[in-house]
Amino acid sequence: MWVLVFFDLPTETRTERKAATRFRKNLLDDGFGMFQFSIYTRFCPSRENAEVHIKRTKNALPKKGKVGIMQVTDKQFGMIELFHGQKETETEQPVQQLELF
Repeated sequence: MWVLVFFDLPTETRTERKAATRFRKNLLDDGFGMFQFSIYTRFCPSRENAEVHIKRTKNALPKKGKVGIMQVTDKQFGMIELFHGQKETETEQPVQQLELF
């Protein structure tokens, strides 16, 4: 399962810039990686784990701006076609995680 966070946050005032920076930092601290400047992704091994990270993201929402959160399966994410200019690039592979029972 992949969690994608899309956002468009205002950055006109110093307070807005600090809020936007704090939101991005929270995403990075929670294990998200930057896909594009305002799109962050995180691989989660289960739906339950994805819900934990979605809840953390919701708790860190800034007061202003637009934020979208989407979940897609690993198979769906694997069907993405990525290009750098006109050259196709490889998709990001999920990180292997050790699970202890």
